[in-house]
Amino acid sequence: MKITVVGAGAVGASCAEYIAIKNFASEVVLLDIKEGYAEGKAMDLMQCASLNGFDTKITGITNDYSKTANSNICVITSGIPRKPGMTREELIGINAGIVKAVSSSLIEYSPNTVLIVVSNPMDTMTYLAHKSTNLPKNRIIGMGGALDSARFKYRLAEALEAPISDVDGMVIGGHSDTGMVPLISHATRNSVKVSEFLSEERLQQVAEDTKVGGATLTKLLGTSAWYAPGAAVSALVQAIACDQKKMFPCSTMLDGEYGLSDICIGVPVILGKNGIERIVDIELTDAEKAHMKASAEGVRKTNDLLEV
Repeated sequence: MKITVVGAGAVGASCAEYIAIKNFASEVVLLDIKEGYAEGKAMDLMQCASLNGFDTKITGITNDYSKTANSNICVITSGIPRKPGMTREELIGINAGIVKAVSSSLIEYSPNTVLIVVSNPMDTMTYLAHKSTNLPKNRIIGMGGALDSARFKYRLAEALEAPISDVDGMVIGGHSDTGMVPLISHATRNSVKVSEFLSEERLQQVAEDTKVGGATLTKLLGTSAWYAPGAAVSALVQAIACDQKKMFPCSTMLDGEYGLSDICIGVPVILGKNGIERIVDIELTDAEKAHMKASAEGVRKTNDLLEV
């Protein structure tokens, strides 16, 4: 099992670290355009191997895609990160060119790969990958919902004063501060609906805190977060690599599901060896349906800025 991660910045390096520690891949290739940068990150991570007990080989490469050949899964994290006050959508002009070029280079050497897009604005970059490559739609996946759902569960556990292992919840919709749809109607504490424990007002606060989760961290850190994004990517990679048939909300190309077509947006999917094994249709409340529709409109506006 060979995994390539393009972009050796904080998110890419965290992703490589978590994949290596889980010990399910034989090799992780970390690629970056900055001379020596990926090599340095790879060496640092490999020096953790005996300390953290993993045998995965991590290789650093400067912009030589031939070394990524025959990768089972490729992750694109490259692009400029958000700065304080910057929306994910504002990154589109620079990151679109990067994602298009990187996708093409990866597929040239790994035509059977599953592609996971992390670069922002993520739903639009996933849509771009679909429109600019010949990969079947089950093999192009946008990572956003897994991260947003982790942030939702963090906020729920905080409000409930409960261990996070007691909490389950999911966020669908666009991966943006206004587009996220935290599914409060489906959120539970050990199978009991969270509405049994928290007031509607408190639940709405949880939802709002979830939606600005990335912006909150960007304001505190001065750049995008990396630990949770890296962990979220590694969870998707493991589900595919190990054919786990796990369900995650991921950005995928829709063809009538949820009443939407020709758009990539976050919905629940089953992940296995073929990438997206199937899209899961779940019942939404009227409010959630309306929010999902508005989220899709926002994603389409950003898609309209693309040159495809």
